[in-house]
Amino acid sequence: MHAGESTTVTQGSAQEEPPDTDGTGVGDRHKLTALQGLAALSLDAMASVAYGPEAIVLVLAAAGAHGMGFTLPVTLAIAALLAVLVASYRQVIAAFPDGGGSYAVAKRHLGRRTSLVAAASLILDYVLNVAVSVTAGVAALTSAFPGLHGERVWICLAVLVLVTAVNLRGVVDSAKAFLVPTALFVGSILAMIGVGLFRDGPVSTASAAGHASALGEGATSVGALLLLKAFAAGCSALTGVEAVANAVPSFRVPAARRAQRTEVALGALLGVMLIGLSVLIGRFHLQPVEGVTVLAQLADASFGHNAAFYIVQFATVVLLALAANTSFGGLPVLMGLLARDNHLPHVFALKADRQVHRHGVVWLALVSAVLLVLSGGDTNSLVPLFAIGVFVGFTICQVGMVRHWYGERRKGWQAKAALNGFGALLTGVSAVVVTATKFTEGSWLIVLALPLIVLGFEKIHRAYTEIGERLELGRVPQPPHRAHSLVVVPVSGLSRLTCQALTAARSLGDEVLAVTVTHPTPEDRQSAEALRRDWELWNPGVGLIELPSETRSLGRPVSGYVRELVRSRPDAQVTVLIPETEPARLWQRLLQNQRGAVVAHAVRRDTDAVICRLRFRVTADAH
Repeated sequence: MHAGESTTVTQGSAQEEPPDTDGTGVGDRHKLTALQGLAALSLDAMASVAYGPEAIVLVLAAAGAHGMGFTLPVTLAIAALLAVLVASYRQVIAAFPDGGGSYAVAKRHLGRRTSLVAAASLILDYVLNVAVSVTAGVAALTSAFPGLHGERVWICLAVLVLVTAVNLRGVVDSAKAFLVPTALFVGSILAMIGVGLFRDGPVSTASAAGHASALGEGATSVGALLLLKAFAAGCSALTGVEAVANAVPSFRVPAARRAQRTEVALGALLGVMLIGLSVLIGRFHLQPVEGVTVLAQLADASFGHNAAFYIVQFATVVLLALAANTSFGGLPVLMGLLARDNHLPHVFALKADRQVHRHGVVWLALVSAVLLVLSGGDTNSLVPLFAIGVFVGFTICQVGMVRHWYGERRKGWQAKAALNGFGALLTGVSAVVVTATKFTEGSWLIVLALPLIVLGFEKIHRAYTEIGERLELGRVPQPPHRAHSLVVVPVSGLSRLTCQALTAARSLGDEVLAVTVTHPTPEDRQSAEALRRDWELWNPGVGLIELPSETRSLGRPVSGYVRELVRSRPDAQVTVLIPETEPARLWQRLLQNQRGAVVAHAVRRDTDAVICRLRFRVTADAH
């Protein structure tokens, strides 16, 4: 043990992270099947069906009815890009079964700095996805029940707490909890498309009645820039496609194969829904109106203003609110990889007993809560920041896969590299267009945040590098030698705890020194005399050293004595053993005087001595 290192001596403490299993043991029960992975990791992508086609329509509506005619061609282009991304991420999953997505690809093929840009973009996207999904779901709810509008921030925070609590129980439990809402949403959208294709015209337009049209007037031409803006806006429907590749370790063995099946199923469902909705938009000659979503108008047109209409709306509300689960499934795994590479604190690499990176889950929840409060629960203030990060990650991943195929040069590598290169071109153009068109609406924050996060990664990495050099990690150390051991035990009175502490100290060290701090006030002098008298009567075989203090300070006298001891005995290993009680009930810990914590803090701050905190557990039936 190194000087200055603190340990806690307890009995029966549980391990933070259980040993890995081979896929057949207990740990594999807390991992995902392909179907559960679709529920746990696809909610972001599925929920984008609610706002992706609408984003296209709102851009094209500026060119009037003529512009609306390009909804299907733009959607087909997005579906083609989706197919490219799914094919690419299937290869990413096979090549990088430890997860990490674009971060892992960039780290191997594009260098450490580029990989950090990819990681930073993914972190921003995941955090913003939580805030956008929760606020969008709550906005749909408050649209149905306007009386709740004033409480939307509290409702957002309540939904966030619910999703966080489910994810802290494990990815399998979260997948089971979200399987029904996901199935209900997908089923209702597919049913709406199927029914709508057999309609000659809209059954009902009640939802849009009385609302102002957002269609532009007098425009008859559609320029390339407008089409690019519509394509870039609609690409928001592709957010979440990378989540499966980021969370491959969360799947049961064979993890890569299950993750690939999940990726394909996600792409197929998303593509069918996007194209189907675009066909219905053209079939019903839909016009965007203020205050009513495109999806609501389509449900109205296909089913009529009846129970089926409200089922679609209810499923949309639930899925949008719960789409944040994709981030909780993917980001903690990514943060674990970054922690393993010394770019984030190592605590993020730890797993709880249900295979949960709980520190990453809690951190994501806290940052998202801050965003929800700052935005006032308003989706529109967050949307301009959304999707830029994921486009950057997409582009880096595609370029990295081109390098991957070029390096391997196996049979057919040219076609695969061309496919990834084409995908990189499309996503790169989308990233530039979205950033440029949304720059004044808040995307400048993302442009500023990306390099700041990368600088944070670099600073943490340098700190770990310096610590590693001081510890001589990676080198064969000198043979350990035995030094004379001095154990200092601070005491304040005679008790069973004192006996346990001296017993542990005599087991640990060659020489044991008990110390107590005395104060000049009359009542303290009486207590010191009583302790001195009782100590002599007890005669434990260890001398009691009194450390006078003119003030009420407790930590400074002990740390000063230890510092002098270390100076005068340079060849000895000095350990400070601090005895503490640990009550049976959590609330009883509020009754403790925290003397041990005060002493430990002073010794750690002022000396290089080893600190050992011995906790005596007081059981519920103890007297």
